[in-house]
Amino acid sequence: MKKTMTHARSTWRALAHGMALVLCGLALHGTAQARLIEEQIDVPVKLRNVYGKAIEQPIRVTVWRDDANPVPAPVLVLNHGRAVDGQGRANVGRARFSVAARFFVAQGFIVAVPTRIGYGVTGGEDIEDSGSCNSKQYPPAYQIAADQTLAALTAVRALPNADQARSVIAGQSFGGTTAITVASLNFPGVSAAINFAGGGGGNPKTHPQRPCMPQMLEQMFGQYGKTARIPTLWIYTQNDQWMGPTYPREWFNAYRAAGGAGEFELYPPHGEDGHMLFAKFPEVWQPRVKQFLEQNGFVAPTRKGEAR
Repeated sequence: MKKTMTHARSTWRALAHGMALVLCGLALHGTAQARLIEEQIDVPVKLRNVYGKAIEQPIRVTVWRDDANPVPAPVLVLNHGRAVDGQGRANVGRARFSVAARFFVAQGFIVAVPTRIGYGVTGGEDIEDSGSCNSKQYPPAYQIAADQTLAALTAVRALPNADQARSVIAGQSFGGTTAITVASLNFPGVSAAINFAGGGGGNPKTHPQRPCMPQMLEQMFGQYGKTARIPTLWIYTQNDQWMGPTYPREWFNAYRAAGGAGEFELYPPHGEDGHMLFAKFPEVWQPRVKQFLEQNGFVAPTRKGEAR
């Protein structure tokens, strides 16, 4: 783990050094609706896959902001999950999370939604493959996703009006685990992480409520807890058909027992599959997330004419 973290940090330092120059040549394609502004940037990424192969290509990042928000504005990186097959990964298209992005922008953030390598408009090979269900290599796969997350964060923090000292990492499913991976790295300026239904290797059609090698995930989260020093929020549901209601609590307990700081929220069943709480029931999680952000210093700006 220490070797992996050292390699990752050196990669991020190089990215941070060159990103300001690279951003000058990035293509921005923007449209505005009311106060919410949506733009796209291409962020160069250099990393190695699970097998050590060098990968170098840009990833598409959707950026949401509101020019009426106070500046410099904190940055929130929001990561998508992982489909079970290639067609599903292609169907990601351009990751946007427009409903969630609108909510987080209203809390004062500039929101960055990366479409990672192997998905949708970014394309490329599937570098996040962690192996078959009985022989998972989880940590390298999540480290690869974390590398891309921090490349996106570094790029967006270099944009005008972005706060380089305050940021949050969030994500759904595979992206939720990635948020906790980033939390374990204590990257400068990352202040909190939010995990929506994080885990790995699930498939509700073949083995509902039982992810692949859950004990390995428990061990991995325990390792993360040894180094993570920022507050985290973990959100799950009782009828999550990918992760189930029991394993996530065990993962969180391992994280906390190892020294990680966190809060765990288990909601009652929602819909046919609670794994979709983030996308389908935003009114359920938004008050809890708003509370978590406020208690960690991210207070939503007051609009003119509004009362707090």
